[in-house]
Amino acid sequence: MKRTVLLFTLCSLLLASCNNSSNNNSNEFKINKKMEATKDQREGIEKAIGYYMEGGRLANGNITAQAFTDNATMSWAENGKLVSVPIQALYDFVNNSQAAPVSYEILSLSVQEDIAVANLKTQFGDAKYYDMFSFVKDGDEWKIVSKIYRNR
Repeated sequence: MKRTVLLFTLCSLLLASCNNSSNNNSNEFKINKKMEATKDQREGIEKAIGYYMEGGRLANGNITAQAFTDNATMSWAENGKLVSVPIQALYDFVNNSQAAPVSYEILSLSVQEDIAVANLKTQFGDAKYYDMFSFVKDGDEWKIVSKIYRNR
């Protein structure tokens, strides 16, 4: 019985392997590790991030708001469940916080003409986060349309 199962498994794997190698329509997965932005794109995105960080540093949600579109959202997982709120919740949180030293590091940035995604490691006082922002270029300015985050 064990030999039959083993033989069946080996034949199945061999058949699958042959089918995949001869199939020209197979799915391919590639990661482009070098995703570059122009100097202007990077500076515009960093300007928006700067508003986000400065608002946190000064505990001023009005400054933070300059980084985001009016209808932006903020999302995170809480107890394994998705939570998604209008960005006003962030401004309210910032306004109810204390001014604090801030820092950030851009871990990755991917830009495709007028859209971008940035992955950051941020710190506001003792609070440490991983933030991911989706950006869209609005006229001459980059604006955050979505913030997702987790504590680190």
